[in-house]
Amino acid sequence: MGHKVHPKIHRIPFVFPWDSRWFARKENLANVLRQEIAIREYLEKKLKEAHIDSMSIERTPKDLSITILAGKPGVVIGRGGQGLEDLRKHIERNILQFKMKVKLNIQPVLQPALSAAIVAQNAVADIEKRMPFRRVMKQSIEKVMTAGARGVKIRMAGRLNGVEIARCEVLGAGKMSLITIRSNVDYALVEASTMFGKIGVKVWIYSGETFSRKDKFEKKEATDESKSLKSKV
Repeated sequence: MGHKVHPKIHRIPFVFPWDSRWFARKENLANVLRQEIAIREYLEKKLKEAHIDSMSIERTPKDLSITILAGKPGVVIGRGGQGLEDLRKHIERNILQFKMKVKLNIQPVLQPALSAAIVAQNAVADIEKRMPFRRVMKQSIEKVMTAGARGVKIRMAGRLNGVEIARCEVLGAGKMSLITIRSNVDYALVEASTMFGKIGVKVWIYSGETFSRKDKFEKKEATDESKSLKSKV
């Protein structure tokens, strides 16, 4: 029997930091957790076209700071910053009930082809357009390897191409080290809604070994990582 562990959780806090950074009293923990889940669900649904890589939420007793990594920052910001203002007002009014002030920070993804979440979202968009799933998988793998990744694996499961019996297909290229703790592996799971049902798309991207913590929300570390990947190419 297989025992599968989430690649990111497996490497916290050795390689990746927590995306949620706050503390709460025992009596307030459930309410704070409920608010964070509501914020993430709202932003993921509202910013579906912005290609969100990940979100980081930090709380203090009076303020809440949200950092969003987006492949298309202009979609999040909107014309004249109106998009950010609408998001902030909705979170403060409907989710936090005016109890805290919200600060939104938008950062661009330097290399979208090396982001598992963005690659999976693009594959889902193609699947929903009824493109052949094998062509989508091969094109995604080619883009990731061209961007400088050491390895990539894509797994799709469901009624692929509308067949009656659901199955799963896996394609990959390069090296994929999922056991080693210091392996820098990015992982994402996105579901495609088709007329035949749900199709799950899983993406693993291996960027080599790392001997320090990788915080993608820090601009300096993200820049250094992109330079090292370009030098390998």
